[in-house]
Amino acid sequence: MTVRVLPMINEYLTGVLAIERVSFPTPWTRHSFQNEIYNNDFAYYYVALNGQQVIGYAGMWIILDEAHITNVAVHQDYRGRRLGEILLRVLMQEAVYLGADRMTLEVRVSNHSARRLYERLGFVSAGVRRGYYNDNREDAIIMWKHLFEETNSGSDNGNEYPGY
Repeated sequence: MTVRVLPMINEYLTGVLAIERVSFPTPWTRHSFQNEIYNNDFAYYYVALNGQQVIGYAGMWIILDEAHITNVAVHQDYRGRRLGEILLRVLMQEAVYLGADRMTLEVRVSNHSARRLYERLGFVSAGVRRGYYNDNREDAIIMWKHLFEETNSGSDNGNEYPGY
């Protein structure tokens, strides 16, 4: 399998929404994604494709010199294949290219697999947002990463990632 990572466009939203619905208790709507990719000048969203199938996506906002990850999700049949890591590395590279020197995100306290991935990529816990998630009032851990510690995705193949 060769994974391509491309900017998110409207034609990919059906696949994105299918992943979104099974990944999050309060999924974003088509309108939310369309607003992000077409109307938000701070937003940058990407999809991971296997052929024409959307198998993951990730997004961020760039505000001044900071990147804020808004969401990352991988199709349940493709989890455990480092696609989340690929998507995050693309976000990190793009953030540096766009002038960010640090990146932040919030993650559920209970999302241990995501937390391990973020830590492996150099994110560190910097605080807690109490009751951050509306669906169950779960706390979020705030994590930060300085991007100049690592800016190369480890691949010289542009936006293709063979072997995944």
